[in-house]
Amino acid sequence: MKTLTLDGNSLTLADLAPLVRGEEVMIAVTPGSIVAVQAARDVVDRYVEAGDVVYGLTTGFGKLKSVAVAREDLEQLQENLIISHCCGVGDPLPREEVRIMQVLRLNGLLRGHSGVRVSTIEYLVAAFNSGFTPLIPRKGSVGASGDLAPLAHLCSGYMGYGEVWLGSERMSAKDALSKVGLEVLVLAAKEGLALINGTECMKATGVCCLARATNLSKAADSVCSLSLEALQGSLRPFDDRLADLKGNEGHRYTSQNMRTLLEGSKVLESHADCDRVQDPYSLRCVPQIHGAFKTALEHVTGIFEQEVNAVTDNPIIFPDTGEVVSAGQFHGQQLSMAMDYLALALCTLANVSERRVEQLVNPDLSGLPAFLSPDPGINSGFMIAQVAAAALASENKVLAHPASVDTVPTSANQEDHVSMGVTAARKALEICSNTESVLAIEWLAAAQGREFNLEFEAGKGPKAARDRLREDVPALEQDRYMHSDMERALELLRGGELVAAVEGAVGALRP
Repeated sequence: MKTLTLDGNSLTLADLAPLVRGEEVMIAVTPGSIVAVQAARDVVDRYVEAGDVVYGLTTGFGKLKSVAVAREDLEQLQENLIISHCCGVGDPLPREEVRIMQVLRLNGLLRGHSGVRVSTIEYLVAAFNSGFTPLIPRKGSVGASGDLAPLAHLCSGYMGYGEVWLGSERMSAKDALSKVGLEVLVLAAKEGLALINGTECMKATGVCCLARATNLSKAADSVCSLSLEALQGSLRPFDDRLADLKGNEGHRYTSQNMRTLLEGSKVLESHADCDRVQDPYSLRCVPQIHGAFKTALEHVTGIFEQEVNAVTDNPIIFPDTGEVVSAGQFHGQQLSMAMDYLALALCTLANVSERRVEQLVNPDLSGLPAFLSPDPGINSGFMIAQVAAAALASENKVLAHPASVDTVPTSANQEDHVSMGVTAARKALEICSNTESVLAIEWLAAAQGREFNLEFEAGKGPKAARDRLREDVPALEQDRYMHSDMERALELLRGGELVAAVEGAVGALRP
């Protein structure tokens, strides 16, 4: 089993990839990070020992920031903070997202600016490594002061409240703690805020969305190459000189991918002397459309690479000066805007894919049999598969309304501007799911379209894409229960098997 070693500074999205896939991972922490944690805790202990009134250490929270709390009540203050904030609603987050939340929260604490005890770090590591994963309702965060409700549910599990997964088994938190030999976690001064102020919920959902979007970027180019062959389109729009004139790297990466995928294709050569002057935009403008998606993906990935190592709680401890600074590290605006951007880009990918499906099924546009059926009329072929793709693309447009432009005052107007980051991340992930389904439908349709011009030799990329699909989904000879074909294609696409097959034939593609 892989061990992920955390130090608060060097976590990458690649490190989180096994967790995105639902694999079991062990975690460890570096000795240097433990030294940093202890230094910050020493500052907290000094203030508590002196009886000073410091926000988050010896006071109430939010609007109650001016209410001093007696030293003997500080443990009760921390417990009250956590259980009172357990106000999430809706179905639980997927287990893999919660596991990522656990890692991200721990990684932020290890920077040594949060003021938790070393014993608390050790507890969080032991709980994670035992498979202890709290159930967290997916709704109820406005994204400032961070993801309060989701993180409160995360922390409350360690304190024996609510339900958890232990491995794949669901049970009460108290029973799970007993099974793994852990006592309930009792929080000391500052630790409650350190554990629930943060952006880990929106980041965890965003990390999962990004991983799937990265796969989609390669899958979209692979499927498009198969559609281009089925429609006997032209390779000319993918000339690298056009990328030079455009000056956009996403454009260049897309064109490079398409030329690599279609190398050796005799199908496209058959189009060279036909009377079609130009291909439709859904084929001809792929460098511009898929390229724009790649640009967005690169931008959002860069933001998340920074954010997975960010300190996002409040107040912040500076051990070198002994300062305790109240700030807004927990505000998720950058993440919220990034996820809205990715959502818009995903919508565009679905839109153009659905248009290629229409090109494939419409005999007036494709020159192929109506709805790709060898015997249209008695058979409907891919008629309603295109309708499903259109429905999903249209649903995406509704979901694409940006969450990051919304805000609602909370906590008696103390928290008067919020990010809606979790909403942005959840919407982006839903749009990603829809887009995967649209591309799976295009994959099926493109492979079926290719059945009618198999006399021409395929390029390595589209051949690999078609061959992988045909291992599980035979060509359509007559109407059958189409849903099963769509679900299997989706599983292969979402699980990365399409991209793996194509890259096995042509080498690595640029996401």
